[in-house]
Amino acid sequence: MTSANGNASQVTNNGDVRKPFKIFIGYDPREDQAYEVCRHSILKRTSIPVEITPIVQSDLRAKGLYWRSRDQFESTEFSFTRFLTPYLANYDGWAMFVDCDFLYLADIKELTELINDKYAVMCVHHDYSPKEKTKMDGAVQTVYPRKNWSSMVLYNCGHPKNKGLTPEVVNNQTGAFLHRFQWLDDNEIGSVPCVWNFLEGHNKVVKNDPKTIPKAIHYTRGGPWFEAWKTCEFADLWLKEMEEYMKKKSNVS
Repeated sequence: MTSANGNASQVTNNGDVRKPFKIFIGYDPREDQAYEVCRHSILKRTSIPVEITPIVQSDLRAKGLYWRSRDQFESTEFSFTRFLTPYLANYDGWAMFVDCDFLYLADIKELTELINDKYAVMCVHHDYSPKEKTKMDGAVQTVYPRKNWSSMVLYNCGHPKNKGLTPEVVNNQTGAFLHRFQWLDDNEIGSVPCVWNFLEGHNKVVKNDPKTIPKAIHYTRGGPWFEAWKTCEFADLWLKEMEEYMKKKSNVS
């Protein structure tokens, strides 16, 4: 697999020699900037070794791992490829999948400290029914049970039931089966505080309550990299991060 920016390297890590925590970020060519900023925000703040891999649909198709036809309701190229995370992690250890439209504001180490081996997956259990009819750059906004649960998931990749997430299953099962985690029993789905998948435009910061301060902002309706969302909530934080990323990129080149 090539990286999102076309480089030969598949992964990005922070140079630590300890075993890295595997992070897979959904990649869509329409949101290249979002991917780069998400990756930068993780690397900038992490105090543990991480290995970041973009999930690029074209690469998976070339490898024969993804052949599913695109559905009219798929808003991104990683709507279904995300569920290949345990397979791509060789069904070993814990790994995280996250949409590219996230901005991390805290050390990913804090999130890994919440991991509990009794669960097959862990995620934020959102109750989210968006009012908008469209999102991002005009994509259809859909409403379904457990919406946004799959946008940031900690996978216990070696769990027996996650070993059932083979390329064949990911390519052939329904969206409901996958996005609602129907290969699992409810008691196998652990919960993570909503500050780790803080939905812009939905979740709110409560004054004088530090437990409501976001650790990872999810621009699920669309972020400042889209013209229609340049003034969304927390746009200033994303734009600042982008400026830092661009400066660092120019210094390296």
